[in-house]
Amino acid sequence: MKDKKNKAVCFGEILWDIFPGEQKRVGGAPFNVAYHLSRMGIDANMISSVGNDQLGRDLLEKMKNWNIPTDHVQINTEYPTSTVIATVDEHNDAHYDIVEDVAWDFIEATKENKEILNSTDALVFGTLAARKEETRNTLFQLLEISHYNVFDINLREPYYEVGMIKDLLHKTHLAKFNKAEMRMMLDFLGKDYTTEEDGIKYLQDKFDLEEIIISKGSKGALYANQDKFYLYPTIPVTIKDTVGSGDSFLAGFLSKRLEKGSSVHEIMTQAVSLGAFITSQEGACPEYSLEDFIRFKNEYPLSALR
Repeated sequence: MKDKKNKAVCFGEILWDIFPGEQKRVGGAPFNVAYHLSRMGIDANMISSVGNDQLGRDLLEKMKNWNIPTDHVQINTEYPTSTVIATVDEHNDAHYDIVEDVAWDFIEATKENKEILNSTDALVFGTLAARKEETRNTLFQLLEISHYNVFDINLREPYYEVGMIKDLLHKTHLAKFNKAEMRMMLDFLGKDYTTEEDGIKYLQDKFDLEEIIISKGSKGALYANQDKFYLYPTIPVTIKDTVGSGDSFLAGFLSKRLEKGSSVHEIMTQAVSLGAFITSQEGACPEYSLEDFIRFKNEYPLSALR
């Protein structure tokens, strides 16, 4: 009998990124992860909220067109759908002006949200959605129900608070940092940085974290599982933009991590390959099929650096 389809729930912001001189694009780190998980064959749901406005209706329509369920996206009659003004600098890095008091700042804890987590393999979340009390309280309720909590740190100044990050890490099974975020976290904790491995072990011990991912840009990605460390290189591609590259990396990682019997090599190859594939295209959620991605992955076989 075929194994059941793996399920994931992504919690938090769904929004429109407004780029200069372009039409709006669907965005929000948790949504980007849900999009790519869905493309990888995972049953991905989104717990979020949009306004009772045209932008909200457009978002829901976009999700339906992409076959991402909208059942757990609430419609808020008091607050608008989220928009973010995005700019891209000379290094192709994106910067965001994130409007406050939008629908996803007020995600309610519902019976339906809690029930879906009983049959879900992973709950993916970040810091941004926890900037306001109501959504933060909902998130902490859901973390108590979920069996596998995946925290994509994704720090967006000024929308985080160190105490909150610590509380979230104590509820986390897998944490993803980029290298700068890891060093910032160690600094917050008063821990001197010596080596990457030492910093990771410190965070594992401090928060009882078995799994940590460090994305290192052009220097690859490191996965720590208990006391084992796996370093994989990046794939050299022509970069179109870096928007959402970390989200696609995480989705690639989880798509194999949730698959029964996957090896670390399969997990990391999927993660690095999907991150590179999306970086070579425009936008965080470009149109592509699983077959498109598999062709790309097969062109660039990877070996662990250590």
